[in-house]
Amino acid sequence: MEVSTKSSKGKLIASGVIPFIFLIVLVAYIFGPGSELLDLGIPLPEITMEKVDFLDSEIQVTVRNTGPISVEIAMADINDRIQPAAVEPDRYLERYETALVRIPFEWNEAEPYRIGITIEDGTRFEKEIEAAAPALEPSLELLGFFAIIGTYVGIIPVMIGLLWLPFIKRISKQKYHFFLALTAGLLLFLGIDSIEEALEVSNESLAGSFNGVMLVATVLILSFLGLYYTGEKLVSRAKSSRITKPVAIALMISIGIGLHNFGEGLAIGAAVGLGSIAFSTFLIIGFAVHNTTEGIAIAAPMSREKNVIGKLAVMGLIAGAPAIFGAWIGGFVYSPFTSVVFLSIGAGAIFQVIITILKWIREQGDKNLSSAAMASGFAVGMVIMYLTSILI
Repeated sequence: MEVSTKSSKGKLIASGVIPFIFLIVLVAYIFGPGSELLDLGIPLPEITMEKVDFLDSEIQVTVRNTGPISVEIAMADINDRIQPAAVEPDRYLERYETALVRIPFEWNEAEPYRIGITIEDGTRFEKEIEAAAPALEPSLELLGFFAIIGTYVGIIPVMIGLLWLPFIKRISKQKYHFFLALTAGLLLFLGIDSIEEALEVSNESLAGSFNGVMLVATVLILSFLGLYYTGEKLVSRAKSSRITKPVAIALMISIGIGLHNFGEGLAIGAAVGLGSIAFSTFLIIGFAVHNTTEGIAIAAPMSREKNVIGKLAVMGLIAGAPAIFGAWIGGFVYSPFTSVVFLSIGAGAIFQVIITILKWIREQGDKNLSSAAMASGFAVGMVIMYLTSILI
């Protein structure tokens, strides 16, 4: 009987693996010996200038080959005037390979520049810089500066929002549902806002070959599914542990908001790194006001719990502190690709939290999610976020 079982398992594995092997052979043939059959057009080269740094008497451009064929960098120009340039490690770029183009140039702060890179077939690629600013160099002073900015934007506003907890504690069950629905409305706006920011970064700075829209959709859905599975496990274990379900929901809200605030930190750090002082100041003030409402989102599910001050303080840090890390990364090592990925993860996390809150409201008595408290709470949450977002 054992021999028969092993034999059936072997056949099962073979029946699943053999078609997969044939598929690999087919793909290898298409891209190998059979590639001439598909050579029906002329592949066009494409390079992307991902980052431009202004250093002492030098402009450094990070270039990536994002086209389907290999390219060779021929020359560089600034404002249409050809400049001598060194390319590290070399001028030949395979697909997705990067190189650093170093252009000796006496640039002036706050002046606009147009950087051009020409490849061996004469195709020229261009990037406009609105105002030149010195590249940020990591230092303890700058590290502390970004930490303070992240605290202003992330931690303090969320903590202020948590101060509404005593008010929420004293209201009726129907009004409690209103605030839970308001939380869902706040988060829905944040989720849409995260997607909009991710698509905006994708359109402005990400190479077309990365297929930004599908990158956002893929990362968003994967993060939603992963966090939904994790969240359900956390909530189910809450029944047999010291963690109550409201605490588990508030914790997931904190994580979702934390991922969103990480994206906000990236935006602020990148704005400071680009020298856009007015824009970065505008972002800091706008995000700070906007993020105060996030404290309400965390406090609402916890309003029926006791002795929650310590837990709320920890959740406030979970939600707010990622803004500090985002500002560090955005200021020192900003990358359009990672920015899109993190914003998409934040959106997926937020939508997962909304689903969890709606399930919690149903368990609390509103089976059809159609009460006046539910509808008005959702609407008020969206309106509050829209009005505060106008400041950004």
